[in-house]
Amino acid sequence: MIDTRILEITAELAGAKNIVIVPHKGPDGDAIGASLGLYHFLKDKGHAPQVIAPNDYPHFLKWLPGTEDVLIYESNTDKAHEFISKAEIIFTLDFNHLSRCGSMQDALLESEAVFVMIDHHQEPSDYADYTYSDSTMSSTCEMVYRFIDKLRASKKITPEIATCLYTGIMTDTGSFRFSSTSSDTHRTIADLIDKGAVNDQIHNNVFDTNSQDKLQLLGTALQNLCVNNELRTAYISLSQEELDRHNFKKGDTEGFVNYGLSLEGIIFAVIFIEKENEDMVKISFRSKGDFDVNKFARAHFEGGGHINAAGGKSDLSLNDTIVKFNSILPEYREELTK
Repeated sequence: MIDTRILEITAELAGAKNIVIVPHKGPDGDAIGASLGLYHFLKDKGHAPQVIAPNDYPHFLKWLPGTEDVLIYESNTDKAHEFISKAEIIFTLDFNHLSRCGSMQDALLESEAVFVMIDHHQEPSDYADYTYSDSTMSSTCEMVYRFIDKLRASKKITPEIATCLYTGIMTDTGSFRFSSTSSDTHRTIADLIDKGAVNDQIHNNVFDTNSQDKLQLLGTALQNLCVNNELRTAYISLSQEELDRHNFKKGDTEGFVNYGLSLEGIIFAVIFIEKENEDMVKISFRSKGDFDVNKFARAHFEGGGHINAAGGKSDLSLNDTIVKFNSILPEYREELTK
């Protein structure tokens, strides 16, 4: 789409004023960064864009320029429906199945707007009129940067846009250390810095504003670390009681799963987080090399994502979920020990 249908997208944008931008449920730095980066770009072009997030997002992203204009669907449902009903174009960013937007799904299905998907996850569905999907990309923010560039508008990237896109690329690449970080990613980052992204301030705002409760929760998570050296796997679990004890706030467990992956010899890391209010266990999977956690999550835990980073869930109890995981693990002995 990015090359062959860009003129069609340009024509759609030329005739549209009311535009809605939707990230996935539980939006992370890439989803919010891409949404706000595109929001500023469209607003500067004279459109009337509105970012509608399915639910709230972590406090360490609340400093991003434009965050005060984000509408949270769960707490402003009626107002969100008004924007969706009037939308001429709806951009869905950082997800490729409408189920990923949670309770917003029905409202989006009823919309007659033109849908544009920009996403870097595997196996996209076909709900969008225009699909820009590339699972080799580091992040959706890098894709939004390229989308703007293909619109021949890269000179229109302001410091606000650059800040949002830099943030999403930085967080989704693990500060540029994941294998999805290409030389093109670094060239994109360099251009965003040239256009006003202040990299040290962005890093500080995202990573260096931890609360004491969050650090103590990390300590609890590391105490719960279990390691299977034979199958080169490590996992962490956190119960609802442990979350409550440390006054858990959305985003507090961001990055915890990577501690397991940092152990020497470990190529597969998992974190299990009990969510009693949702009657589920949220699961994050990470891997190194060729071990495909996207396939693992899809096959066993109703999830998906990328080869080296994916998510899933379980309707079992926390203990039963861990038992299930450990019973499945030997099936992958050959892939984990090669």
